[in-house]
Amino acid sequence: MSEKPEVSANAKQNKDHLWKKGQSGNPAGKKPGTRHKATILAERLLDGQAEELIQQCVQKALDGDSTAMRLCIERLVPPRKDRPVNLDLPQMECVEDTIKAMAVISSGVADGELTPSEGQVLSGMVENYRKAIETTELEERISNLEKRKN
Repeated sequence: MSEKPEVSANAKQNKDHLWKKGQSGNPAGKKPGTRHKATILAERLLDGQAEELIQQCVQKALDGDSTAMRLCIERLVPPRKDRPVNLDLPQMECVEDTIKAMAVISSGVADGELTPSEGQVLSGMVENYRKAIETTELEERISNLEKRKN
């Protein structure tokens, strides 16, 4: 016969006083502008030495330190998130035109003119345009049917 282990009164008392799941000890959160102690300490340590540290980093980069080079380049030329896409898409006026546009996008990806992610974004735009065309056409058809009924 197994017996349940006894829970000490101290452990039970601590458990009863814990915050309930999803409940914060500070519902208002940190005040705006509150900074972490580590950030404050780092700023105090670096205060007045930032220029010298930057100069040393640049000098190491110039001396061939690849990590310092990467750091300098990343700060001078941040990675590009988007780029303009040069692609001649056909004029889209009906749903059938979107098929032609998708073919051009697929060819662009296949030929290396577009990255797969650029092709995906453009395909999404064409799909949204197709949905807009279909919605407009459906509204017109419903409107015409309602006019005939009346």
